[in-house]
Amino acid sequence: MSDKRIVSSSHLASEKGASLSEYEFGLIIANSAFNRWMQHCAKSAGAVDLTPLDILVVHHVNHRERAKRLADICFVLNVEDAHTVNYSLKKLLKRDLVQGEKIGKEMFYRTSEEGRIFCETYRDVREDCLTDSLKNFNFSPEKLSEMAEHLRALSSLYDQASRAAASL
Repeated sequence: MSDKRIVSSSHLASEKGASLSEYEFGLIIANSAFNRWMQHCAKSAGAVDLTPLDILVVHHVNHRERAKRLADICFVLNVEDAHTVNYSLKKLLKRDLVQGEKIGKEMFYRTSEEGRIFCETYRDVREDCLTDSLKNFNFSPEKLSEMAEHLRALSSLYDQASRAAASL
């Protein structure tokens, strides 16, 4: 392996933080590719002009077929700015992909029939275009689960570091 590290910001790749810089660059380009993928998959599934956040929100609202509150959606998706999720929900309501129901003082959201069909079609496109391609990488389901576990663990480190930086 080369001594040259693949990073986006060489000034952050000090001896102490070089491997972290490599990881972060991988995260940056994976995030961009994932966002692009979600939008193309959604378009193929019949939903044009949805942002990556809109797509994440509609899929989470559809998750387990249970109505969800704005705060719960933000919590699970780890989105701090609730107004961005609220904007996505309004957009999805307007497109009839989700429905809202006021219970007490809170609004609960669930997917509409059209939203469920979209999520199923998205899943079909995903399986045709992405899932089958994973076979080329020789990643076992166990290996992918392990990688997901590492990403969640690193996410918690970034959350803690964010709190520390905010208190400086």
